[in-house]
Amino acid sequence: MEESKGSCCCFCVGQRVLSLTSNSNERGTVKYVGAVEGYEGVWVGVEWDSGQGRHNGKVNGIQYFCTQDQLRSGSLVRPNKLSAGVSLLDALSSRYKATLSQSEEDDMYVTTQRRMRVAVELVGKNQVAEHQAHLEMLTVATLAYTGVCSAGAQGEIRLSAPNITDLDLTGNLIPDWQEVGRICEELPALKLLDLSSSRIAITMRDGLPVLSNLTTLVLNRCAMKWKHVEVLNRCLPKIEELSLCGNKLQKATTTSQPFVGGFESLRLLNLEDNLFDNWNEIVKLSQLQSLQQLYLSGNCLQQLWYPDSSSSTADHHHKDTEFKPFAALRCLLLAGNKISEWSSVDALDQFPALEEVRLSQNPLTDSGYGVAPRYMLIAHLGKITSLNGSQVKPRERRDAEIRYVRHVLSTMQRKDMEEIMKSHPRFKHLQVLHDVPMDLGGGSTGKTSTMASSLISVSIVCVAATIGERAPITKKLPSSTTIGRLKVVCEALFKLRAARQQLFFKDQDAPLPVALVDDMESLADLGFVANTTIIVDEVHD
Repeated sequence: MEESKGSCCCFCVGQRVLSLTSNSNERGTVKYVGAVEGYEGVWVGVEWDSGQGRHNGKVNGIQYFCTQDQLRSGSLVRPNKLSAGVSLLDALSSRYKATLSQSEEDDMYVTTQRRMRVAVELVGKNQVAEHQAHLEMLTVATLAYTGVCSAGAQGEIRLSAPNITDLDLTGNLIPDWQEVGRICEELPALKLLDLSSSRIAITMRDGLPVLSNLTTLVLNRCAMKWKHVEVLNRCLPKIEELSLCGNKLQKATTTSQPFVGGFESLRLLNLEDNLFDNWNEIVKLSQLQSLQQLYLSGNCLQQLWYPDSSSSTADHHHKDTEFKPFAALRCLLLAGNKISEWSSVDALDQFPALEEVRLSQNPLTDSGYGVAPRYMLIAHLGKITSLNGSQVKPRERRDAEIRYVRHVLSTMQRKDMEEIMKSHPRFKHLQVLHDVPMDLGGGSTGKTSTMASSLISVSIVCVAATIGERAPITKKLPSSTTIGRLKVVCEALFKLRAARQQLFFKDQDAPLPVALVDDMESLADLGFVANTTIIVDEVHD
């Protein structure tokens, strides 16, 4: 196990390395090279990206190196257990020019039911291999976890594979941004570069290369900080799509300006699976005038608002510049946050160009609570054409808005209009637009006419397995009928006990039926209109 005293070591502090241990794909950064008390030879101290090490750099009371936050992410390893990686051309050649040996081809088989081996023939293998062997024809290259550490000798990759436009270098050993610059310089056609799961040093004191050819850059899970993003701003003059997922970002800290500047061409910014918990940090992005898509799913945001020109945030902006926050933003993904208030949903309606929103997996929209069903979200968001990944068609919008108005009228009859408008900003507009009478009875003077106008036509469809196929039954029910009472009606119709029923509301344009979980809610409370479809299913044990 131990090496001799004369053993040499080619590793240096700061170098990226790959573990050669069997069944391991661990990558790390060299933190120490030298002797270890009580052992012969040279040892290499490595801090592993995964955080799965043996100690924090301190062994037998001696601190050989320090790990981030003093976590147990370090190990002392013999040099022959580590690899310094390969050049980009070597990885390309190994990945795209390698051919299967005869023994490897012989090992490719499937086993039949009679336990007989049948050889697998790769149809078109020779043609594909021949095409890939010509690296100069390659435009898309995937080299994830192949140990790439450098661009190689100057000019070699440019001569061998000059036409690569998309390059995936996920989980490799690129040490710093200077090496990234060399790769981009060697590949003049490169437009998309994926460096996810890497640890690339970005030193602010050195001049960083400008990557003028890149339009898409992916830096997911790279332990990035926002100060690095600010530095890269100056290096990416043509960037259109930037992905920074899973970097534990919590603040968009700017140095001299109240807003994040630059990024003139940036159309898409992906900040999913970070730690943003304050909408003020997101407002700092509102001056990115080309920004059309902002992905914030998987963060910790509890509320949001639209920073209009009268807000205090706007006062910090330069007087000579018109403040148009999120002027071009048309897609905002907010799934998996902690949004729990309707005021945040109403704020989304103020974004001038917003068309697509995702709000699933928030406390407000959690189907288990049933607080914000789809129709209410559609009614609150007047401009959106896509909600939670599903298109909002004109018919669905009309029905949702009418249902919403009826719901507001039935639940807030004793409150004045000012109070209603405070909680439901779009109510009056929708009530006039769809000509819904303020009196749910329809304004009739006769008792019989009033009762008739308050009846709702309901089509009831039973899909319970124990009942069997039944034709839909249409019933006219008072708008005051509760879900509990509706179950009694269904029990009489289908001989399925009310306690065994699970009712759903099916809208023609909605993607999925909506569960009706509150037996005390009435048809009016739910905003049901004529020709409503109710699905009766059976509770499964």
